[in-house]
Amino acid sequence: MAIRPAATADREAIREVARDTWHDTYDELDSATIDETIADWYDDESFSAALEKPGTAVLVAESGGELVGFTHGVVSEDEGDVLRMYVHPDHQREGIGTALHERLRSSLEDFHMNRMRAIDLASNEGGRRFYERLGFEKSGEGEVEMGGEIRTEVVYTLEL
Repeated sequence: MAIRPAATADREAIREVARDTWHDTYDELDSATIDETIADWYDDESFSAALEKPGTAVLVAESGGELVGFTHGVVSEDEGDVLRMYVHPDHQREGIGTALHERLRSSLEDFHMNRMRAIDLASNEGGRRFYERLGFEKSGEGEVEMGGEIRTEVVYTLEL
């Protein structure tokens, strides 16, 4: 497995990993909601802006020449936010998420952060276990509208 900075050419493979992961993870969301969310969050303009924004890291994991995971983080002041962290369902539990996290953390530390935060839907038990295994602790909750419904999000924080 190799981890490298994302490139514009990775855009469609990143969308596919995100879409497949969401369909596998979030049973409570219907397919249309997932597809609309992916289209909104990963449109060409947003993706290009993420690759160019200072204080941002977008990394991909490849295995056997195939893009199997990615992460996107950004630092604002002294806090790093994990905006996206996905590993394709066929490749989960292979250490890819941990490797992506470690590389993201290293990349964001270059921007002088003192803590990392990750936000995930409260229904994602696998996500909760993943972040807790990395030393994150639940530090808050919030709400987000998806598919016309309000959903609970959990904030996880890792003090560095």
